[in-house]
This record gives sequence, C-alpha cells and structure tokens, in this order.
Amino acid sequence: MSLAAYCVICWRRIGTSTPPPKSFTYWREIRNIIKFTGSLILGGSLFFTYEVLALKKSLTLDTQVVEREKMKSYIYLHPVPLDKRENHGIAWLARKELHKAVRKILAASAKILQSPFADTFSTVDIEDHECAMWLLLKKSKADERTARLEAVQEMSETHHWHDYQYRIIAQACDARTLIGLARSKESDLRFFLPPPPLPSLKEDSSIEEELRQLLASLPQTEVDECIQYFTSLALSESSQSLAAQKGGLWCFGGNGLPYAESFGEVPSATVETFCLEAIVKHSEIPTHCDKIEASGGLQLLQRLYQLHRDCPKVQRNIMRIIGNMALNEHLFSTIVHSGWVSIMAEALKSPHIMESSHAARTLANLDRETVQERYQDGVYVLHPQYRTSQPIKADVLFIHGLMGAAFKTWRQQDSERILIEKTLEDEDRYTTCWPKTWLARDCPALRIISVEYDTTLSDWRAGCPAERKTIAFRSNELLSKLRAAGVGDRPMIWISHSMGGLLVKKMLLEASQKPEMSPVISNTRGIIFYSVPHHGSHLAEYSVNIRYLLFPSLEVKELSKDSPALKTLQDDFLEFAKDKSFQVLSFVETQPTYIGSMIKLHVVPVESADLGIGELIPVDVNHLNICKPKKKEAFLYQRTLQFIRETLAKDLEK
Repeated sequence: MSLAAYCVICWRRIGTSTPPPKSFTYWREIRNIIKFTGSLILGGSLFFTYEVLALKKSLTLDTQVVEREKMKSYIYLHPVPLDKRENHGIAWLARKELHKAVRKILAASAKILQSPFADTFSTVDIEDHECAMWLLLKKSKADERTARLEAVQEMSETHHWHDYQYRIIAQACDARTLIGLARSKESDLRFFLPPPPLPSLKEDSSIEEELRQLLASLPQTEVDECIQYFTSLALSESSQSLAAQKGGLWCFGGNGLPYAESFGEVPSATVETFCLEAIVKHSEIPTHCDKIEASGGLQLLQRLYQLHRDCPKVQRNIMRIIGNMALNEHLFSTIVHSGWVSIMAEALKSPHIMESSHAARTLANLDRETVQERYQDGVYVLHPQYRTSQPIKADVLFIHGLMGAAFKTWRQQDSERILIEKTLEDEDRYTTCWPKTWLARDCPALRIISVEYDTTLSDWRAGCPAERKTIAFRSNELLSKLRAAGVGDRPMIWISHSMGGLLVKKMLLEASQKPEMSPVISNTRGIIFYSVPHHGSHLAEYSVNIRYLLFPSLEVKELSKDSPALKTLQDDFLEFAKDKSFQVLSFVETQPTYIGSMIKLHVVPVESADLGIGELIPVDVNHLNICKPKKKEAFLYQRTLQFIRETLAKDLEK
C-alpha cells in the first residue's frame, strides 16, 4: 500500500507541477519509482526466503538423532523452539499466517506427487528411500483395515532397506503391525527387536525355586481335581529336588518313581517339567493367566526358554502356556512388550514342525486383525500358518489315536532312518508331517488343523477322575475346542487314526444333539478312517503289561470287543448316518504290529475296521504305519488326496 501511495503522489506531481524540462522531470520520477519498488521487492524476497527456511527447519526430521538412537528403544524428534521475542505483535501474527499458507502449499504438492501423504511427515529433508518407509509406517496406523493390511504386506515384501531402517520400523510401529509382520511369511527378522533384558534372579534363589514359587502362588481353589493333583505332585517333587541341591538326597521313590528314566537325569530338568506341566493346566483358566503375568511369569518363562533351547519338551510346554495366555486380549500388550512376539516370529520360521506350529498358534491368537477364531490348547493350524491372500474354502481335520500326537502320527514312514538334514533339502522326498507339506501344497485352499489330546501323562493322572479318559469326555472337550476354532463354518473332512476315529463318531453324535453345533453336522462332507476299531480290538485280550505299553487301561477296556460303550457308539452312529450325505473311506492294516522285540499283535483286524458304510481298503502295512505313507506317490497318500478332492470338488470350485 505504501508503494501504491508513493506512485500516486509521484504521478500527481508530474501532472500538476510547472515543469522545467519535461523529459528531465519524467525520467527522474521513473527512477524514483524503480528505486523504491526494487528495494521493496528485494526486502520482501529476503523476508520470504528467511521464513521458508525457518519453516523448513521446523519440519525437518533430525536424521542425526535417528542415526544415534536407532539401536535404542525410542526415536526422538528434536523440536525447534520459537524465539519468545517473536511471539508478539503484528510480525508474529503475519508469520503465523505465512506458515499456514506454506503448509497448505507443501501438503497440496505432496498429495499430487506422492499420494497418499500425511502432513505429519514431510519430504523437505528426507531422502527418497526414506520417504517410502515413513509413508508405510503411517499407512499401517490408518483407520481403514484394508490400508493397514496393505502396509504390513508391503513392509514384509521389502528386502532392500538398511539395517537401521528395519530398526526404525521395529521401534516406531504399534503392536498390531508387529504381530502382522510376525505372521507374514516374507518378513525380515530385523523387524523385531531383541527381547528386553530379563530381571536378575533374587539373591540365594535359583530358576527352579522361582518356577516353584510361581506355581505355588496360583489359586488352588475352584479348580478341578486334575489341576489340583498336577500342582501338588509338582510341588512335592520340586521340594525333593531343591533339598538335594542344597545338600540333601534326591529320592526317586513315591510318586517320582515313574519319572526316573535314568539315575543320570538332572533333577532340575525333572522339576521344571513337572512345574511347567502344571502351569499349562493353570493357564487354561483366564484368571490364572492374570496371576502368572502379575507374578513376572512371562519373564521367567522366557529365561527358561533361552536356557533350554536344546530341550524340545520344555520349550513345547512353555509355548503352550504363552499360547493359552494369548487367548486373553487384555494381556496382548504385556506379551508384546515382554518380547515374546520377536521369539515367536523366529520360531515360526523354524524347520521343526513342533516349534513352528506352536508359534503359529500363539501368533494367530494374538492377530485379531485377520483371525477371528480362537485356537485353544491342543488345536494347531498346519496350513496356512502365515497371513495369506489365498481364500480358504474348506477345512480338513486330523485326529490322532491314543499315544499319538498332533505331528508325529502324521509323519512319513521310516522317519527314524532319515537324517533331519536331508529332510530339510527336499520336503517332496521326505516330510515330518505330510498334511503340512504335501497336502497343503496340493490343496492350498484348505485350512488344515491337527488336534492333540493329552495321553502321554496318563500315569501322572492316576489321581484324576477316571471319566476324564473316556471317549465321551474327550470328545466333548475336543468338540468345544474345535468349534471355538471356527470348525463348522466351512465344509470339512475328518481324518482319523485308530481311536481317533471313535472320537470323531462320538463328536458328530454329540453335535447332532446340540443346536449350537448344527453347523458341524451340515458342513461335514466326508470322513477317512485309518484302522479304526469300530467293533473292538484284540488288544484287551493281552496282559496288563502289554495294555499299559500301548494304551491306558481304561481306554483298553473301552476297546474290548464286549465293551457296551463301543457297541452303543457303533449302533448310534449307523442310525445317525442313515439320512446324511457325507462320504466315508476306510483303510485297514493287514500286517501285525511288533510290541517290543518278542510280541506281534494285529491291533485292528479287517472285520473290526469295517464301519458298514463306504469303501474299505486293506493295505499291506501295520497299525502304526497305516497313516504314514512311504512317499508322496504312495497309494495311501494318493488315494487320500483323491478322496479329498472329489468330496470337496464343488466347494473348492466356488
């Protein structure tokens, strides 16, 4: 405005004054206008440049701080304080308005050039390769679920970043993103920070003592008899061990006698096993999980996990406990901050199926972003264990027999003769679990679940109620767990070995009597039985020692040919299956099974394996190998695969 006023005055002077020489007066006024205009433009340019540089400095991420702090727990942004003397008057207000205008210009240009973009971050002082990282980090915290999933996928597929960039993501991402990265197959392990340092053990204390104290602190009231028995036995055995370590004598008598595998066994390992087995049972109760967390159990279990990396049994029980605790959403934050997600992300990539499957269960329970099902203890997803874009159209469930397990029952035949190193080279040639490798590769649209119910601790359970070992009790427990895992929401096929087939029949009968379980019946498309003793087994005719070697005595009684429970189950199932459309395929062994070095036993004869429905195929193998194909091209596997494909053909085409 001052410039305009001055120009008006000059022109009025030119028009009203008595001119000496006309040309002289004209050029003099022009020179004055140019002089003042140039000065004003130059001054305004300098002021504008200063303000832009000041704004740039205030928006710049201090990369030197990032470099210094990249290995620490936090990233610090260094704010630039305003000069207090500039916070007053017209100049301060003008500067504030100018900053607003420049921010709008920067945001608009960023949206045009690098959409989507957030005004929190600026490319003013960030290299091109840095910008993508920050954009993904911001996108992973978006309100839209689809955008968050895309961000995690893009992060997991990035393999060209520097180490410090992975560390920045690890430090700055939220728990939801970290869990998503852990469940992404291509994720770099550099996304995961090492677990925080563990607290020191108390003075004059050992890890066995602290584990015993943790178990003793858990509530003993309002729990079933089995948990009470496990806890009392573990505390009793640990007392003997601790007494021995402090100068006493380790005694293998009493209740400890069945667990003395050798006199060279380390007592502390035995104590830890007892205590962990008991804590596994306690961790199935949500309120007890809270107590474990409050007592520092997550850190104590992590110390044990690191100490016993060469002991699969200890590691298995620890991962079972963490997996059970992961069923409680209010504990998610504590589990993440204690470093267990980093441990599980590494375990998920392990070539050992036990380790990877337990890690997959824990991470799936933590991943509420993409997983709605709850995987309780004993329910393991063999495929898919990672997040996947492959739509899952059907389920296949594997149920082992007594003295079996979720993984080893379904291994390839002759596994003991093949070195582990060779198995890692070619899973098509050998696999430790053919449903996880062969079947998952041949039918990627299937969710493959393997179930494990506890039979290895039958001696321990001598003080437990006997009904807990019956087919009726086990089937009711498994059915509840499978329904929580979403079984019944999709078409499915049951695959069972030995007594596992009896459990399948009992589960279907129970589901037919409960309205809330009706989806399990309506979505059952087929059943495969591997040597299932529908009409009983000769096993019960042998001595008590032989029965103890194969099955607990109660199960053996239920498997006898004159068992009323077995006959009722068979009759009820045939009546139930009359008006059902599911398909049935049965295999039966024709060779005896060696028990020890002297006794041969034909566990399930052909007439007992005949359900009376569907096709029955005799196979020239023994009872243990009836569910273990020799190779992928073997008849056992190929016929099983054919049945699955034909039975689910319509569902897989949808």
